Amino acid sequence: MKIHILDDWFDTLRGLPCFAKLADHDVTIWTDHVDDTGTLASRLKDTEALVLFRERTKVTRELLESLPNLRLISQRSVYPHVDVGACTDHGVLLCSNMHGGTPSYAAAELTWALIMAGMRDLPAQMISAKAGHWQAGVGKTLRGRQLGLYGYGRIARAVAGYAKAFGMDVVWWSSEEGRTRAQADSAEVAPSREAFFANSDVVSVHVRLKPDTRGIITASDFAQMQPGALFVNTSRAGLIAPGALLEALNSGRPGKAAIDVFDTEPLTDPNDPLLSHPNLIATPHIGFVTEDEFDLQFADIFDQVNAYAEGAPIHMINPEVWTSAG
Repeated sequence: MKIHILDDWFDTLRGLPCFAKLADHDVTIWTDHVDDTGTLASRLKDTEALVLFRERTKVTRELLESLPNLRLISQRSVYPHVDVGACTDHGVLLCSNMHGGTPSYAAAELTWALIMAGMRDLPAQMISAKAGHWQAGVGKTLRGRQLGLYGYGRIARAVAGYAKAFGMDVVWWSSEEGRTRAQADSAEVAPSREAFFANSDVVSVHVRLKPDTRGIITASDFAQMQPGALFVNTSRAGLIAPGALLEALNSGRPGKAAIDVFDTEPLTDPNDPLLSHPNLIATPHIGFVTEDEFDLQFADIFDQVNAYAEGAPIHMINPEVWTSAG
């Protein structure tokens, strides 16, 4: 099959063990990012199978109308960036392994790194040391402080394990269903949403972005947080109400934020008000960007390509495309 892989910015995939799974295919890898539909359509005009790098490129109806040879889109995890209805209308099968039982340890580890960086103000300390000014203030010890985890999922539970190893008190908030599961597991659930935000020294969000979770973290939630608290988001920027985090940092509640995700990605404007905020620690959506995580994820993605090529597709999101074709 003629396969195109989008957005492999550092040309990482061809050096991973899993890439051997595509040995029998004609593979083209694009290492830049393109938003323009016309340019994408020109690049992908002969594509039979399109491999997506998470949510870096949106697959719209307009794009699909320009790709008459496309038969398969293979990716992993959630797919808010893909117009599934348009895929079905154009006979394109979407396959996506929803990875039921395994958390992204890479994302959990980055979350913990950001918590450490925020509480010890590591970026400022590093800048001060390299500039010859030595120490740049006083940080906070994690032991004995409260970590509030919003969302009772696999990544959050991995982060909770790290927190307990560091002697933090872990308190949970989530949907009603999530709080019920947490209580069934004897985890400590905050008595109220207000108490969760008000009493946590660190709040870290671990929720999937769906229509009913968009904007779930509001300005009033931030207003409950302590001036010395830290807010962490390695999930999705869309979970926060538009403009609420910048407004919160400007008002000093919370005092700091450490985030890996932004409304616009890639965000390349160094003068962006949020990105340039002095009380923000930022990483460029690298929660899943490790060689180990890539090899795990793309092994699944390439297996989906091979399964389709062999006539037995797996992890079908719109299986009616396959059944109607058969």
